[in-house]
Amino acid sequence: MSLSLVGANEAGCLAGRVAVITGASRGIGEAIAYRFAQAGAKVVVSARTLSDGDHVLAGGISNVVATIERLGGQALAVRADIGLAEHREHLIDQAESTFGPIDILVNNAAVTYFERVRNFQKKHFDLMFRVQVEAPFALAQSVLPGMIERRQGAILNVSSHAARHPAIDVGGRGGTVYGMCKAALERFSTGLASEVFDQGIAVNVISPGLVATPGVLHHNLINEDTPADRVTPIEHMAEACLRLVHGDPRRLTGLNTYADDVMKQFNLAPQTLPPLHGV
Repeated sequence: MSLSLVGANEAGCLAGRVAVITGASRGIGEAIAYRFAQAGAKVVVSARTLSDGDHVLAGGISNVVATIERLGGQALAVRADIGLAEHREHLIDQAESTFGPIDILVNNAAVTYFERVRNFQKKHFDLMFRVQVEAPFALAQSVLPGMIERRQGAILNVSSHAARHPAIDVGGRGGTVYGMCKAALERFSTGLASEVFDQGIAVNVISPGLVATPGVLHHNLINEDTPADRVTPIEHMAEACLRLVHGDPRRLTGLNTYADDVMKQFNLAPQTLPPLHGV
């Protein structure tokens, strides 16, 4: 399969850029990694799962790197539990020592437990906040000095429609803490965008809508009763993410948006991606 581009994104728009993507062993993170590699980026993929078969869900970062390299791109797999400070430090160190300064950070990793507040376990609460709030904050702190020095960079945080306030009279399946985490991530994103607006750095947050990733299917968030028009193709999410990490950072920053909206706003056509694990 070719690494060529189609659509409104320019060919080679990330040529020479170094991109770190967390949660990239499968699903959305894997798709973003492939799309950025197609655009010329040197891609560092990180997750807890190293190889396909190491986890109950299909996928692994070594498999993603193998695919990118087979198609002519450059990639590095760094196994990391980003809920741990020492793993985050190792991820950044390995990325910079292999490819150089980091130009793009995509905070995509997530861990989710669907439990109602009454019975929510503290260890699950703490883990979700470490991975989905503390880790994006800490990783941004790690890459910001270099981005500010070079006056160039992009940070993209992946959120969810769960950050929106729910209808009160429909019950719930236990997504309150997940929504809290994503709401915090969104406020962090817009606040940081404001802080670095004059320093050549774009900070955006994007939600995919419902995408048929292995995790979404595992939690039965898409089933036979889900209307087809509610499901976002994963290629659309990857294309929208690519659009938000290149271009004039003063004109494309501070967005809290959705993949479908970005596709429409910029009249994008999705690129065909290599086969994704479990999708």
